[in-house]
Amino acid sequence: MNNSQRSFFFNVDWLSVFLYLALCAIGLINIHSAVFDPKHQYIFDMDTNYGKQFVYVLSAVVIGIFILLLESRFVSALTPGIYGVTLVLLVLVLVMGRNVGGNQAWIPLGGGFRLQPSEFAKFATCLMLARYLSGTNVRITDLKSFLIAGTIIGFPMLLILRQPDVGSTLVFCSLIFVLYREGLSPYFLVITILFIFLFVAALLYNPIYVIIALATFTLLAAWLFRRNKKFIIVLLAGLALSVAFIFSVQFIYKNVLQPHQKVRIDIILGIVKDDKGKGYNLKQSKIAIGSGKMWGKGYMHGTQTKFSFVPEQSTDFIFCTVGEEWGFAGSVVVLGLYLFLLLRIILIAERQRSPFSRIYGYGVASVLFFHVMINIGMTIGLVPVIGIPLPFISYGGSSLWSFTILLFILLKLDSNRMGMIYA
Repeated sequence: MNNSQRSFFFNVDWLSVFLYLALCAIGLINIHSAVFDPKHQYIFDMDTNYGKQFVYVLSAVVIGIFILLLESRFVSALTPGIYGVTLVLLVLVLVMGRNVGGNQAWIPLGGGFRLQPSEFAKFATCLMLARYLSGTNVRITDLKSFLIAGTIIGFPMLLILRQPDVGSTLVFCSLIFVLYREGLSPYFLVITILFIFLFVAALLYNPIYVIIALATFTLLAAWLFRRNKKFIIVLLAGLALSVAFIFSVQFIYKNVLQPHQKVRIDIILGIVKDDKGKGYNLKQSKIAIGSGKMWGKGYMHGTQTKFSFVPEQSTDFIFCTVGEEWGFAGSVVVLGLYLFLLLRIILIAERQRSPFSRIYGYGVASVLFFHVMINIGMTIGLVPVIGIPLPFISYGGSSLWSFTILLFILLKLDSNRMGMIYA
């Protein structure tokens, strides 16, 4: 056995591979139950979604093995090309893409298969961001570096927003955690949280009341720190910016958001109650998960699943099947696997000797965390329904392949961390 073979077998983080395979298996089993057809009982029947998912899983494993066998240096070297090709595909899908569910996000490949470029843009952007931030004399605290990093993230966001796919667009916002890890001031996170709070408050209450409350708080803080003139100036500037933001929220809500997007926000905030209309998905989702109780109804015995009460139950709402058939216990197991995998990815990122590998590792963790948090959050009514898949579990080749590439590139970089330092 030569050194490269020994490196492959002994340096790969096989625990992460096991967690990946476990999640893929859970996904395949639950997709089989969610869309089971008695006329096509075999899990590898290509006339069904679970038959196609079986092929997707096998091909994803092949893709993972192929990545592990690649030379690590190729990853950094090919990054600009991968990022460029992804941008071209995002433009191409706007020209010749197929509209599915109101989003022109798919390129037809024939035979019932489609490609979703926005899924692949996630790992491509993580690679390009890592390539740039790991460069010489690049500091995220410098305005120029910050703007370039923002542009790398912003290009695919703008193209995906044109589809329009708001859910996939928002995923890229998670990369702020990468910038924070590389030195971005924590004030940016605080400001982000503040603006989210103001956004919700401006929709729930009269904007004038929100501004009065904010001004009162600002004046009180200014009086307490009246000897610090610089702090008072910052407070007043923040108040002016917040007021402008509050009024912009109303404008965006009334003139920019699509009607179905406004309805989803209204339902999640309790402004509108429409259980038989736009709120039907969310209501049925919560019923399905709640009906599973502690131990679930059992595999293939979920009534909400069997009678298709929850739309998109094999894709965006696959967690409903987990909750109904496997109960609270099964849901905790799935969440535990995700948590373990995310912690493992962060550990892998922190032990890297190469800045490129470390930054990319945090990109992987950020994207996966956002997907898991938002997907499960929307099925239980914590966040608006924005339509993003649950990693490794939801039905779909594009999402499974892209998440596989995202993860296995990191595992490849990690397997070679003791042998080279680059970028």
